[in-house]
Amino acid sequence: MKKPESVIIALAPRFEVGAKSALQNTQLRRNMGKATQTIRAKRAAVVEELSDWESLRVAGQHIKDEVLQHLDTYLVQLEDAITQAGGHVHWAKDAHEANEIVTRLIQATGAKEIIKVKSLTTDEIRLNEALELAGITAIETDLAELIIQLAHEKSSHILVPAIHKNRSEIRALFQKSMNLPELTDEPKELAAAARQYLREKFMTVRVATSGANFAIAETGSVCVVESEGNGRMCLTMPDVLISVMGIEKILPRWQDLGVFMQLLPRSSTGERMNPYTSIWTGVHADDGPQEFHLVLLDNGRSDVLADSVGRQTLHCIRCSACINVCPVYERTGGHAYGSVYPGPIGAILTPQLVGMAHADSLPYASSLCGACYDVCPVRINIPEVLVHLRGKVVAEKQAQPKSWFDGENIGMKAMATAFGHRSTYEFAQRAGQLAQWPFVHEGYIEHGPGPLGKWTAMRDFPAIPPQSFRDWWRERQRDE
Repeated sequence: MKKPESVIIALAPRFEVGAKSALQNTQLRRNMGKATQTIRAKRAAVVEELSDWESLRVAGQHIKDEVLQHLDTYLVQLEDAITQAGGHVHWAKDAHEANEIVTRLIQATGAKEIIKVKSLTTDEIRLNEALELAGITAIETDLAELIIQLAHEKSSHILVPAIHKNRSEIRALFQKSMNLPELTDEPKELAAAARQYLREKFMTVRVATSGANFAIAETGSVCVVESEGNGRMCLTMPDVLISVMGIEKILPRWQDLGVFMQLLPRSSTGERMNPYTSIWTGVHADDGPQEFHLVLLDNGRSDVLADSVGRQTLHCIRCSACINVCPVYERTGGHAYGSVYPGPIGAILTPQLVGMAHADSLPYASSLCGACYDVCPVRINIPEVLVHLRGKVVAEKQAQPKSWFDGENIGMKAMATAFGHRSTYEFAQRAGQLAQWPFVHEGYIEHGPGPLGKWTAMRDFPAIPPQSFRDWWRERQRDE
């Protein structure tokens, strides 16, 4: 199946290229280290308070498994419930179709501006750019998203999009963008400046778009959780509300929401509960938006569902816990991943959504330490999926036509021959002992020849010892 073009063209260069550039930015590394360590500590403290945390994780995993096993049934049930409550449901197979639907709905109102709740799903389909082409301005109301929008940058974190910026950098941005030369870098002043900037938009713009954290199939209710109150303003003040939701965000029953209302805030912001949890069901006269549309987005998710190993990726509730513990992300930041979804979850979600050919470096953006699996509130075995996707990368490369000289392939075949029999293995050991002597210094190869130089450029390679284990064992047997 051809992957959505609008997602593909959003990808940045390969991870190793972006990571190399990011590692040279010392300010970025300081910002990332401080932010992720703070969030990790908060999460650990509130998780420790719950004696049944592991039981909650298992419950969340089982609910998500049930959703994926009966996704078709729950989607139809959700559509029926929303329609009965006065809402409208639209189905979008890809990013292009979703953007067309949202653009058409906004144009029908005559609006030229919309206010927008932070939404990874609308970022995935590049909704803002599509609306701009149609002459419609999308105004981000989340503080971090506003910072990113004013800076003309991309998000670098699922939960905290501007995590790569410190408050001095934000002050300079606000001074320039909002014409506030006397502004200080005190957090209260920065927040007040953003509040003043957005207040007029909240009161006057009549159309809003949002994502959705959850949707309840049983009742047709849609849920958005956030921390600043901007979401509550966007979800209640406008006349028309358009929400874009990935098809995997469904929960079967109302009581299932209670499990995730304990898992999500602790895993994301390190809080016992979200400051703002907004839940609405259809439309109600003289109360909130009088027109509600839900766009159900596939955009590659059906392909992910078809993979028996990769489908667990669709359990993700976008909490960012895996990102905050990842040693790779902490050092490179989110932009190196070249995707709306950075970190460990991005390394397994993005390749599956856009196709391995367009993101084949991301499954290797991991040390496979397993920290992401340990903290995932819905028990996604991210290392397992990473290894699975690496196998797909290799399989696709093997299926491609080979040049007459493929160094990697020749090297692997030579190793397979050497390891295939004891005699050839021992011969290779003896040959290696002789060949290594010009490069050995105090028991290590510090500057290897040829392709080995890429490895030893970052770490020392232990030299082959003078006596192998087999030689030692034979000598021991003779002595006895």
